[in-house]
This record gives sequence, C-alpha cells and structure tokens, in this order.
Amino acid sequence: MKRLITILYWLIISGYGIAQEQETIATKKDTTKLEEVVIVTRRKLSNHRQEKTLSSIDDYLEKSNNITMIKRGNYAWEPTLNNMVSDRLVVTIDGMQIFGACTDKMDPITSYVDVSNLEKVIIGSGQEGTENGHCVGGGIDLRLPSSKYTDSGLKTSADLGYETNGNFIATGLDLEYAGNKFFISADGIFRNSDNYDAGGNEEVAFSQFQKYNISLQSGYKFSETNSLDANVIYDRATDVGYPALPMDVSLAEALITSLTHYYRPQDKPLKSLETKLYFNTITHIMDDSNRPDVPIRMDMPGWSDTYGFYSKADVIEGIHHLTLNLNGFYNRSLAEMTMFSNNPGEPDMFMYTWPDIRTLYTGLFLKDDWHIDKRKVLSSSLRLGYHSNRIAKEVGVESLQIFHPDIDDQQNRFLMSLASTYRMTEKSSNLSFGVGYGERAPSVSEGYGFFLFNSFDNYDYVGNPNLKNEKALEVNINFSKTYKNFKFGIEASYFYIMDYIIGEIEPNVSSMTIGANGVRVYEALDNASIFDIYLNGSYRINDQFSANATLGYNYGKGSNGENLPLIRPFSYFAEVNYALSKFNVALQLEGNGNQSNFSSFYGENETPSYAVLNLNLGNAFYGKNGRTILKYGIENILDDNYSTFADWNNIPRQGRNFYINLSYLFP
Repeated sequence: MKRLITILYWLIISGYGIAQEQETIATKKDTTKLEEVVIVTRRKLSNHRQEKTLSSIDDYLEKSNNITMIKRGNYAWEPTLNNMVSDRLVVTIDGMQIFGACTDKMDPITSYVDVSNLEKVIIGSGQEGTENGHCVGGGIDLRLPSSKYTDSGLKTSADLGYETNGNFIATGLDLEYAGNKFFISADGIFRNSDNYDAGGNEEVAFSQFQKYNISLQSGYKFSETNSLDANVIYDRATDVGYPALPMDVSLAEALITSLTHYYRPQDKPLKSLETKLYFNTITHIMDDSNRPDVPIRMDMPGWSDTYGFYSKADVIEGIHHLTLNLNGFYNRSLAEMTMFSNNPGEPDMFMYTWPDIRTLYTGLFLKDDWHIDKRKVLSSSLRLGYHSNRIAKEVGVESLQIFHPDIDDQQNRFLMSLASTYRMTEKSSNLSFGVGYGERAPSVSEGYGFFLFNSFDNYDYVGNPNLKNEKALEVNINFSKTYKNFKFGIEASYFYIMDYIIGEIEPNVSSMTIGANGVRVYEALDNASIFDIYLNGSYRINDQFSANATLGYNYGKGSNGENLPLIRPFSYFAEVNYALSKFNVALQLEGNGNQSNFSSFYGENETPSYAVLNLNLGNAFYGKNGRTILKYGIENILDDNYSTFADWNNIPRQGRNFYINLSYLFP
C-alpha cells in the first residue's frame, strides 16, 4: 500500500496534463481575468456593480468566455463549456453528483439551484475540472456557502425584482443567525414569468414558467478543529413552457440534502479534511396537455436518485500543496413514455426510454501544486475511477438487443485523467501553459436511451451500450500583460477527441415519433477537433471611467469532414463603465458574426449575425437601519429580433426589456 501511494504521488509530480486556471464568475464581464468567477449572492449585495441582483444562475454562467448556454425556452438553459454539451462535462453542486431526470435535457443541474443558495461557482476548463469526476470539456462546481461561526447575530435581507418583458416578477428573503458555535441560515426565492416578447413585440408562445427555491443550512462547532454542517435545498418549477420543443414541463422537482464533517487541525501539514454524505432525488414530468394541436398526446415522466460521498484532504508540506479527493456515488435513472391512443378502441402505448439504469462509480483524485519559487508553480493532477452501468429492467435489455444483439446487462469501465500546468507570474504579466489527457464514459442517453426524439435534427435517437470511452488530448495557453492603465490578454485551447460520440443515421429503421426524419444510433467518430481563442483588453481612462472588450473565435470538425454542431461563431463584447462610490452605469455591446461553419448534417442551419445594446445602472444608499441596493436598466435597447447559434430551433431571444431590482439589507 505504501509503495502504491508513492507511485501515485510521483505520477502526479511528473505527469503531463492540461490545466487551465480555475475561474470564478465575476459580477460583470471582466474580459481580462478569468481566474475566479465569484457569484455575488444576496449575502454580498454590498457589491452594487452586479448588473442584476436577482439574475438567474444561467445569466451568471454566461459571463464566462468559455461558457455558452443552450436555450430551449426562457428557463433551465443547458451550460456548454469549450463548445461541449453537458454530456462531456461534470456539473456538481458543492462536489455532489446530481443527474437530471429528463431525456430531452430540459432539466440541467444548474436549474435546481438559485443564486440564493450559492456562494460562488468554480469552473475548471478541460482536465482541470476533474476534481469531482471525469470529463472531457471541463467541470462546473456550484459551491454552497461556507460555515459562518462569526458571532454576528441575526441578519436579514429582502429582494424584489420586476421586468417588463414577460411581466417577470422575482422576490427573495434571507435570514441568518451566527454565533460562536452555532449558525443557521434560511433563504427562499420565487420567480414567475408570462410569455416573453421577441423584438418587434412578437410573442413567443409557451415561454412561461414559475419556480420557487428554498434552502436551509445549519452547523455546529464541537471544537476549534471539528464541526458539522447540514444542508437541504428544495426546488420546484411548474408550468414551464419550452417554445423550441414539442412538449412542456408540468413539474420539475428536486430535493438535495447533505451532511458534512470538517476537521481542521492546527500547526500540522494536514490543513483540512472534509467528509460529506449526500442524497438527492429529482422528479421531472413532460407533457403536451397545453399544446393545442399535436398528432398524439404523450406523457414522459423521469426520475433520478443519487446517493454519494466524498472525503477531501488539503495538505501543505514544504513547497508542495496536495489535494486528495476520494469520492463515489450510486445513481438510478428511470424514464417512461406513454402515447395515448386517439382511438378509444385501441390501447395506449408504453415504453421505457431509460430502462432503469443503475450507475456505480468510485474514484480517487490527487493534485500537487509545486511552488518552484515565488513566481513559478507546476500543478499536476491525476484521477482514476471505476464506472459501472447496469440495466435493471429486463425489457430494456431486450429492446436494445434489437440494435445491439451482443450486449450484456452490465458494462464496467476504468477511467483515467491526467493534467499538468506550468504558471509563471511576473510583476506585470502572467503566463500559463497546460497539457492533458482525459476519458469519460457515455451518458445514460448515449448508452441506453431508447427512441429519444431530438427536435434539433428531427431524429429519434437510440443508445449504444458498447460504445468505447471517449478520450481527449488537450493543450492550452493563457497570457496577460499590463501596461500602466492598459491590460491585454489571450487565451486559447485545443482539444483532439478520440472516439467522439455522436448520432449516426440508421437507414433501415423506422422512427417512433410521428413526422421524424428517421433514427440515429449513437456511434463514435474516429476523432474530432475543437479549437477556441479569445483576445481580451481593458483600459482605465481615470478613476471613474474604464472600458473593456473581448473577441472570440471557435472551430470544430469531425473526422467525417462535417462541422460539429453548436460551435460558437465569431463573437465580440465591449463595455464602457462609469463608477462612483454609490453609483455606476455601464453601456454594453455584444454580438456574434454570421454562423458560416454551421452543421447541416447534424440539423443546424445558418444563423445570421446580430448586435445588441444594453444599459445597466446601479445605486447604493446607506442608512442607520441598513443598506439599499437599486439596480435598473434596459436590455436590447434597439428591440432587435434575433436568435443565436445556441437557441434551439432558432427560437428568438427577448426583445426590449426594462428591469429594476431592489434589495434591502438589514444590519
């Protein structure tokens, strides 16, 4: 055992992998620094430069260069990182694995939390994002607030927001008590929107939604070295319309629970040991009962239950900073579809679209930050994991054997990830270079989905349990330089993905969905390449005025010569800021070029270029009884009617929107 630990340690020290520095989403789009993207929640509303204090988590994530949100409606956008969809990412809540229950990706993990629950979001590009699991594109960890034994007593805050487009209303309340050995905090937020209007007052039907989220966190400190935290989040969305899809959602419900023990010894190499046990359950119900004209009525419920644990250790020994994470989870994913007959004399049709898939995973993550000197750091990491899928429903095995006669009811895999980054910091410049290798297992839909309709290309999809692990080599570089009041930066990454999983047309099989073009079965291209580069700059004119801008270019192509779908075209963003101690205003211009490299083979069409102007303002008022934060502004000032490459089936974005957010923080 001692020899094994020694071997693993030296693998980390000498291993080569990629590591783009972890980000934190800032309160505005900082185009020159993407190291940490801190979400300022109502607990930190004193930072009044936040554009909207009641923005959704989706709005916050879009502030990162590398993240794009795929929109199927006005709610529950799917995050992509480095032009890779959620199947190629690991998205966690405070290190906890949680899996959506919708076969159509209408409930990404980010939809089951709100800004009121979170303290920050950590984004790791590529293999830098493997601390909590295996991935190819990167990791997104939605961090819950840390323990508060501040003896600050009772604190409260209240929020109210309104937007004219969609008659959107948001309200929130936060309560917190903190003593020396005990703390408890509770918060709730409610959001409601009618159908929104695209540019030119074009109503987008079935874009309404209603959601509320409540959370409770409590902790007790037994001693200076031992404490225990408990967290519960309940999230419920109803009457959620999806204008880009043929079905809506009557219920999306999640219960997320965890119990965490912290051990923080003093004056020892071991700085902290964090051990968490968790459970979460999701129910998601799709139906088309509110659609006026459909060929056949359908219900498509889904369920996902996950039990898991992790134990993270933080060790500092000399010039080495070690991070270890032993984690595991067990997940059950089940989804059904019932087609209701239009003829009373005919029976309804029932099938499993996810035939009760059981997933077991156990893995170990190790990372070493080797501080060579005050200016140079070499970060290397390794993740090893065992991944097993089992089909619990015998009918699921029989159904998939129609397409794959030689499958077994269980698939076992071994996964590995390596990453290494060299960072050098000078007085006026920063440079980082990273390389890496990573693997991922197919998702439940890719491996075991059965006739999942994809309205993007109008095909039914069937999974393939025999798929190989998807593997990726990657390299990235990040450089920034400061010249007095001017700052310039460049960041680029390249991914060479082997056994790239994507749907291929099965010509001899008929579709299940009425009107579909046919059936695609998940197969693997020999390889695919994805490249992105961003140029960033900022200039501080004086203490009040500043300007910043970014330009981005992305490219993706498969070994079959076809463009990959959902690759961002040329993009740009520019902002001019004026800020005083209690007032700020910002004028923004953002847009994309024409999507010339679209993928018609995978259902895309050409998306025209667009440019949108936004105006954001904020005031802070301080009184004896608390602070008031006022945020207001206009989005899409010119009321353009447009859609982007990430808008499913070209649904248009919101037109002109006036908004106002009012927050009051009691002392």
